[in-house]
Amino acid sequence: MESIDFQHATRLVFGANSIQRLGELSLSLNVSRALVVSDPGVVAAGHFQRGVDALVSAGIEVHAFHGVRENPSTREVEAGLLVAKQTNPDLLIGLGGGSSMDCAKGINFLYSCGGQMQDYWGVGKATKDMLPMIAVPTTAGTGSEAQSFALISHPETHTKMACGDRRAACKIALLDPELTITQPPRVTALTGIDAISHALESYVTRRRNALSVCYSRQAWQLLSHGFPRVLSQPTDLEARGLVQLGAFFSGLAIETSMLGAAHALANPLTARFGITHGQAVGLMLPQVIRFNGHEVEGMYEELWRDVAHTPLGETSRRSTCSDSLSEFVRQLVAAAGLETQLSQLGIEENAIDQLAQDATSQWTGTFNPRSLTQADFRDIYFQTFTNGKEHEAC
Repeated sequence: MESIDFQHATRLVFGANSIQRLGELSLSLNVSRALVVSDPGVVAAGHFQRGVDALVSAGIEVHAFHGVRENPSTREVEAGLLVAKQTNPDLLIGLGGGSSMDCAKGINFLYSCGGQMQDYWGVGKATKDMLPMIAVPTTAGTGSEAQSFALISHPETHTKMACGDRRAACKIALLDPELTITQPPRVTALTGIDAISHALESYVTRRRNALSVCYSRQAWQLLSHGFPRVLSQPTDLEARGLVQLGAFFSGLAIETSMLGAAHALANPLTARFGITHGQAVGLMLPQVIRFNGHEVEGMYEELWRDVAHTPLGETSRRSTCSDSLSEFVRQLVAAAGLETQLSQLGIEENAIDQLAQDATSQWTGTFNPRSLTQADFRDIYFQTFTNGKEHEAC
């Protein structure tokens, strides 16, 4: 069995309208001055002001950095660092999607420990204790609020640097499903598929253990039942809560396990063609499930049984449970309004060799339950030009 070395570093606070508790929870950390890291969309939706009002009512001095962009790079982190140096916060709050939370963690590394973001690429490279941080996600996808990693891009190479340290974990994750209702439908789709990929990949990774599978399985059950409801009824608050909690548990699953080949295949699509991460990983995941089925069919059977008798599950039955699960995910990606073939994204076949070479160097691929060569990556990219053959029902 895999060894386990894990400590719950993050307090979970979940509930509708729980953003009203942000000031109270901040005071519990014995702080007085907060830097709130967010983005213009969150400000426009009114969530930033709700958070500020809760902080001010508790007597917390508030400063803000709104310069976060999707897939934050070292440039955004360094811009936020300048604000931190000017305001001297004793608390950081990431209020927004995964980009806001990752950017806040990146600022924390540099403000607390100095240096450049590249210095913390890897695991356990923080040199000092870091500021306490509260994460307030307004999307349900990345699970960054549950993780000790910041994903920061290099502005020239677009390489995503995974910078992880236990001291970077949030002290509190404040989950308010009401904040996710204002997401544009496409953001809901992209982040939801991302969370589902986290649950499915972490469940079968080589580093899976008794703790991680509990998080992965619970995340899958919440997401596979909540996400279709959110797609059909976007204002269903209970369904939004299921997906938000599922994303959080998926984040914990990554923290205690790891990801796999779908992310290794997705990252080059983002880096070279600007394909949004949720679209990229949703495109690759069904074929990776098929590929892994030769190695972990029994594990996929467990996951398939959770959804086999749902309406979408009934139309996804194939000859094996891994094929059935693959088809379920493909149909879910399509139902979310995302593309299911590389050709639909305007990517030509002559790009595949370079994509496969890039995927081979991705760290997450090394944790996939079935080993992949560059030829395997190339074959999976090619398979995404078609949806595979039909099989008899399982």
